[in-house]
Amino acid sequence: MRRLLCRLQDSIRTAVRDGQRRGRRMARVAAVTAADTIYAIDRVSEHAVLAWFEAHWPRRWPVELVMEGLEGAATTFPRGTAVADTRFKCILDPIDGTRGLMYDKRSAWSLAAIAPQRGPRTNLRDLVVVAMTELPVTKAGQADQLSAVRGRGVCAARIDLRTLRRTKLAPRPSGARNLTGGFASFAKFFPPGRVWLAEREVRLLRALDDGHEIFDDQYLSTGGQLYELVMGHDRMIADVRPMAFERLRIKSALSCHPYDICTALIAQEAGCVVTAPDGSPLRTPLDTTTPVAWTGYANAALARRIRPLLRRALQA
Repeated sequence: MRRLLCRLQDSIRTAVRDGQRRGRRMARVAAVTAADTIYAIDRVSEHAVLAWFEAHWPRRWPVELVMEGLEGAATTFPRGTAVADTRFKCILDPIDGTRGLMYDKRSAWSLAAIAPQRGPRTNLRDLVVVAMTELPVTKAGQADQLSAVRGRGVCAARIDLRTLRRTKLAPRPSGARNLTGGFASFAKFFPPGRVWLAEREVRLLRALDDGHEIFDDQYLSTGGQLYELVMGHDRMIADVRPMAFERLRIKSALSCHPYDICTALIAQEAGCVVTAPDGSPLRTPLDTTTPVAWTGYANAALARRIRPLLRRALQA
């Protein structure tokens, strides 16, 4: 099943690369849903997803598909299967980081994860097979792909986009015990809540007292943020936008959603710590609208040191 998800994402990457080469108007708004704004580049990937499931998903494993743009009646494969008769639930984001990719600024990521079907009770904690594949900018000649099965570690490869030759990668999160000289960020991509978030970030950094050389990287992709943790580039990430919106009584859909954080298992299998801000497991239902607040640490030592100070900063 891990390989199935990787093949699915290979097809998404191919479709997106073809669209980029043909010069389609990728930045055109195609639709606005309760989950997100859908751009032309998203439509390319959505069509690739549905076509792939129709052609390749094993009939012996009936599945419910959860994806933005499919709100409304449930989408199942084989087509017409009742949700009650499916064995698995697959949640995915064909392109996480759309805006960076459609302007050819930075890689996006295709994310997918599978859990045994438990109906509406199925949540992030149930995910057992996950995969994420880099969707690179047009000038790139390589792309990374990472996948994991719960309890079995991480498989990672770098793919030559001309030959499709795969070279093994060995992800290695940072072993640092502090943030000095490293990257550590609060997600604050948009004006709503930015001041509140920045104030809490400064409170935390002052409490840690790790010096002034702590660098911020606003990677507009949750999958991309997890990748930075896994590869040893970042030491801490906090995305607590839902908390900011609640405290400030802001109505905004500009939060992380379950499909954005569905590949957290890869980071966890690599040795990172990814939880809710209070340290509890992520248990959000597998839907397209529920906001998710989360924190990620490169290792357990950083989590133990930072988490209590983060709680105090958020409560201030």
